This record gives sequence, structure tokens and C-alpha cells, in this order.
Amino acid sequence: MGKYIIKATPTGFTFRLNAANGETVAVGGEVYTTLDNCKNGVESVRTNAPVANIEDQTIQGYEEQKHPKFEIYKDKAGQFRFRLKARNGQIIASSEGYVKKDSCKNGIASVCKNAPDSPVIEPELPAE
Repeated sequence: MGKYIIKATPTGFTFRLNAANGETVAVGGEVYTTLDNCKNGVESVRTNAPVANIEDQTIQGYEEQKHPKFEIYKDKAGQFRFRLKARNGQIIASSEGYVKKDSCKNGIASVCKNAPDSPVIEPELPAE
């Protein structure tokens, strides 16, 4: 089973989803101002990833999918990446760059597998 890891940053909170092997398969789409907002971001990934369609934007004339969806695209370096968009069209998670499209698709499959049930590891916060 994977896990979500929430990290405190100087400007807020971020999260990443790690697969069972410890590899990061997705990172949250933004820096959240509060821990509760970050947890809401995790819940959005939990809810949207398992039902999201895949829109492969690297294919000419691709068919646009409804939200929620994973978008596969090429970055400026020519690597394949995905981003997960929620029902409202907001990016809620994204991937690292992959050399091969199949590896990118495997990353999406890993998110779909790990997103629903993975526990959340919260940061140690200083006592107030």
C-alpha cells in the first residue's frame, strides 16, 4: 500500500503520493495555506483518481475527455507527464517526467491503485 506524505513548507503545506515501493508517483497541484486545505487536496485525489478518464494530448486530434481526467502531455524537455484534474478542472496532482509514454501510463495506473486507500502521514507540527 502507498501513502500520502504531507510536508510543511515555509509558505504552507504540500503532499505527495508514494507507491508501496516508496517511489513518488504524484505530487499535489499547489502549496496549500493550511493543513486542512492540504488534507482536502488529498481527499480530492482519493475521489477523482479512480474515476478519471485519460486524455492523451500527445496524439494529434485527441478526443477531449470530461473532468475528472488525467492529461498526458509532453513537457518542454520532450518528456511525458500527466496531471490529474478534478471535476472543476483544477489541477490536483501531477507527475515527474517520463522518457516513455508507457511509463507515464504506468504512473497513472499506480495513482489509481494507491490513491483511494493510502494512509496520510502528517507533518510534526510545533506545539503552540
